[in-house]
Amino acid sequence: MATPSPGTPSDEGQAVLLLRLAGPLQSWGDRSAFNRRDTRPEPTKSGIVGLLAAAEGRARGEPIADLTDLRLGVRVDQPGRLLRDYHTVSDYRGGPLPQAGVSAKGVQKLTSPPKFTHVTTRFYLEDAVFVAGLAGPRDLLERLDSAVRRPAFPLALGRRSCVPTQPLSLGLRDGSLETVLANEPWQVPERAQRRGRRRVDLSAVLDVQESGNDRDADDDSKAREDLVYDVPSTFDPRARSFTSRRVQHTWLSVPTMATGSGTDTEPDVDSGHDPFALLGW
Repeated sequence: MATPSPGTPSDEGQAVLLLRLAGPLQSWGDRSAFNRRDTRPEPTKSGIVGLLAAAEGRARGEPIADLTDLRLGVRVDQPGRLLRDYHTVSDYRGGPLPQAGVSAKGVQKLTSPPKFTHVTTRFYLEDAVFVAGLAGPRDLLERLDSAVRRPAFPLALGRRSCVPTQPLSLGLRDGSLETVLANEPWQVPERAQRRGRRRVDLSAVLDVQESGNDRDADDDSKAREDLVYDVPSTFDPRARSFTSRRVQHTWLSVPTMATGSGTDTEPDVDSGHDPFALLGW
């Protein structure tokens, strides 16, 4: 991908809102099958749109087209570790659990033979850090920035139990989505940057720009495009549906906040023992 120069001006009236998505646990599911709840390796558009809608206090049936129209890019600053949670479900009254099928009256049937416990498997990302950029009209993004800082409803990283750490909003930036994500410093803890590297290469997933694309014509990025079904049409629980979007997988060279004397290609050498080296921290 051809990265625009840092000085490239943004379109008039346009901006990029940066969100730092970090916390002990995150879970960004885009599908649920039987008793299994998976998570994608990076935040979904439906999850981020839901977070913004909650911050503004929108009801589930309210329109969200202005949010889904924002162009999204997600940078993986720290992929985290996959956690598998063994989870059971039972009726506190001691009765048998219902099954998926319903009767002619629309009432769920009981399991036959009776089943009193369901085992479910749920997956989370531990200690992951992402930087999400949303590009669109400046006035809308300014409103969303204020809402995220003073949310109307509690915010979550995919599931209600996954609480974000602060800061959540990094503010608004000028420039294209690619440029802003490439210029924002690495958002991992300082201990992960203490080796003195000035830049680090991070993977990113961005909505494919349909027009006004600043990629080179001979770029091979189309070979790295994918189709994902995570764009919500509505959050109304009685009429939930999703559409698809085209995303591009790429790499960005990102500055760090290191203060050592290392270079881009040769990090500083620690004189002492680093007990976290084997963990990749």
